[in-house]
Amino acid sequence: INFEISKYKNTLLTATEVVEKAELPDYKKIATIYKEYQEEIVENNLVDFDDLLMLTYQILKQDDALRKQTSNRYRYIMVDEYQDTNELQFKLLELLASEHKNLCVVGDDDQSIYGWRGANIRNILEFSSYFKNTKIVKLETNYRSTSPILKAANELIEHNNQRIGKKLTSNKGEGGDIKLLHTLNENLESKYIAQEIQKLLSSGTSSNEIAVLYRINALSRSLEEGFTREGLGFKLLGGMRFYDRAEIKDIISYFRVFANPHDDFSLERIVNRPKRGIGRVSINKLKKVAFLEQSSIFTFINSKETSELAQIVSKKAASSLKSFAEDIHTLRGEAEDSLQNFVTIFDDVIGLRKHYSTMSEGADRLLNIDEFYGYFRESISKKTNQTLDGFLNEISLQSEQDQVDKNSVTIMSIHASKGLEFEHLFVIGLEEEFFPLLGDGCNMEEERRLGYVAITRAKSDLTLCYADSRFYKGQRKRIAKSRFLGEAGLIQGESLKITKKSEFKKGDLVRHKIFGVGRVQSANKSGREYKLKINFGGNKKEILSSFVKSI
Repeated sequence: INFEISKYKNTLLTATEVVEKAELPDYKKIATIYKEYQEEIVENNLVDFDDLLMLTYQILKQDDALRKQTSNRYRYIMVDEYQDTNELQFKLLELLASEHKNLCVVGDDDQSIYGWRGANIRNILEFSSYFKNTKIVKLETNYRSTSPILKAANELIEHNNQRIGKKLTSNKGEGGDIKLLHTLNENLESKYIAQEIQKLLSSGTSSNEIAVLYRINALSRSLEEGFTREGLGFKLLGGMRFYDRAEIKDIISYFRVFANPHDDFSLERIVNRPKRGIGRVSINKLKKVAFLEQSSIFTFINSKETSELAQIVSKKAASSLKSFAEDIHTLRGEAEDSLQNFVTIFDDVIGLRKHYSTMSEGADRLLNIDEFYGYFRESISKKTNQTLDGFLNEISLQSEQDQVDKNSVTIMSIHASKGLEFEHLFVIGLEEEFFPLLGDGCNMEEERRLGYVAITRAKSDLTLCYADSRFYKGQRKRIAKSRFLGEAGLIQGESLKITKKSEFKKGDLVRHKIFGVGRVQSANKSGREYKLKINFGGNKKEILSSFVKSI
């Protein structure tokens, strides 16, 4: 809702206009909230950030004398990152430069990657038609990246139609080729990257010169867990660690209560998520009375009738508490019976996906939830005797990795990397649906610009990574490599410049559900998998790699 209101203001739409134009139910609701919000801030003599621009524009537009005075006061105007300006900022610039036209803007149309939050690439593409007698100076010498990196970036971005056009050349000259890493899945991807980074660190490379980028935040989970398993320190820049995200903390807190209903700390977090009309005051009252009875909050709620709880909290809250306790009891039973379909039943009962779908950054939050559900399902399928307690212990080890490590490497989204540079760079998720991110509202040219930004963060050593399968919306899915690899001239037909890593090699110990522990004698490619010859204590078998797990 905040995002929509900001978008309205930056396109100069008043609350009244939005109310009149809104047609769909959701947008009618947002329009009403916008109107009430605007009335509230006006009544309290407040302005928000967008008002600072919108009101300034409106004042200068309406008062011609003030416009002239202000324009003449600021006779030389310079704007950086012009490709990221929105409609309102452009209109304000027109007024500020109206008396003298002394306007210098600096920007790279190929790095316009914020269309989703209102940036209008036409501002830079059509600058010379808005402001006559424009002189365009192209800065095409690049002092950061080597020639192979710039060649790939140039070839990729040339597939865009909406651009002024330029071709970067390197001041650093030739360097090593771009490396392509092709793995079976995201777990192998993170393992290989971690091992390569450890080699770099061991050779004396500073951790500040190493980074891993991804297109969507949900992909950070496999990196975080893979790096932790390999003992590699990392820091998440411009984002939040997977297990620190609110939606993931909520699910984990629910799971902890299922495993141990006396965990008051976790219960306090979830008792009103999704909202059940149980506020902080009600919780504090319950805690106090439960403490006096030397009972956990859950046990206290469970042991009382609704009428008894209504003497402590409101009738509505009392009813919600009993319903909540029944849901916990039901889901604890489901978890004890079978974990195979547990997350599906859990979300049907609790409704966290629905809850977060209506919130800020809802799409990203749903991807994170689906990623967690998928990881849970995979964990259960790999360990037939897995318990909820066991799973919680595993992720606890993952999430407690020390944030401050002198050798911490940086992982971040491509958006967060803009303006940064690294000697050694890995970009993961180069697959269709992930990068480019496909679906409703997909802007392929902006996705390509994101690819351009990602590639040009690298100074001399760039590795682009893609996998045969990843978790997507809660399930493992076969995926095709990104079209951007071909467009960048890195893949010709089926001739791939790749580093192919087998999940298994001769001598590895593996576990099979029926045959137990065995040792790999050979590993040969078979379609998308590997055919393994395994010695199970003298009993030799040929088995596909998907049926065993490394120990």
